[in-house]
Amino acid sequence: MDKVMLGRSGLKVSPICFGTWELGGEWGVYDDKAATAAIQRARELDVNFFDTAQGYGFGESEQVLGRALAAETHTNREEVVIATKGGLRQRDGHLVRDSSRDWLRAGVDASLEALNVDFIDLYQVHWPDPTTSFDETGEALAELVESGKVRHVGVSNFDPQQMAALAEHCPVETLQPPYDMFRRRVESTQLPYCAANDIGVLVYGPLAHGLLTGGMRHSTVFSADDWRSHSPDFLGQTFDQNLAVVRRLQALATDRDVSLPAMAVAWTLANPAVDAAIVGTRNPDHLQDIVGAVDVALTAADLEAIDAILADSTPMHGPAPEGM
Repeated sequence: MDKVMLGRSGLKVSPICFGTWELGGEWGVYDDKAATAAIQRARELDVNFFDTAQGYGFGESEQVLGRALAAETHTNREEVVIATKGGLRQRDGHLVRDSSRDWLRAGVDASLEALNVDFIDLYQVHWPDPTTSFDETGEALAELVESGKVRHVGVSNFDPQQMAALAEHCPVETLQPPYDMFRRRVESTQLPYCAANDIGVLVYGPLAHGLLTGGMRHSTVFSADDWRSHSPDFLGQTFDQNLAVVRRLQALATDRDVSLPAMAVAWTLANPAVDAAIVGTRNPDHLQDIVGAVDVALTAADLEAIDAILADSTPMHGPAPEGM
């Protein structure tokens, strides 16, 4: 798989990034052996980019990733690019944002231990924290880079104003925003800003948190410990209307002799501002198709046909930490 440059970071990464949010507990119970096999299968398919977060089970997801990649990180560390995120903490049973100096420092140390590595290639502030000044956050991140524990700094879920404010105190090299066919707000805001400032973009949720796999039905029931079970995006009229749109997208994909998931991922990568798409799975058998998305070339006519179908969709909003 050809690698791409992640903005001005200098990191050469696969356009498909393996994501591990599903391995932190918010998506229900998973099989550890299957998850490990999926990560290792991604590596066999030449994926060299892996994304996780301290907040995904507070060590659980990072530990799974660290164990799965241990053989390589202990012998050929430079061959894999590991991205993680910090700036969330648990308080009274709830997730809260905390990008203070002390919490970020503690978070990096915890992530290094959980991943069992000596440095983090890309450390991202998970969500903007309105209670901590950007100068405190930026100075802490700069200190972590200076210490060698972190090589590159990015952010997730930030808007252009927040990125610019943080960049006054520490270089912001990447952005991780939500982006899929049902969540397109970043097209007019974050993506143009990143393109203008050579900020690398790795998008999350390109399969609309499972909706664009094509496997969901009106009768789909999520387990109580799956965040989608209480998300308005997967309930009522919004869910029903978007399922109808998915059926039409599936027909279009079939006509183009490509799977719906591959088409959905290729659609995000077709945006020139996007460098990589994060896709997570617990099933190694699903990876071959997803990785094949890098070879799906959507024409201008394809993109117009997709837009015409999406005109009947209802925008999705996705989760925020306070609602998890």
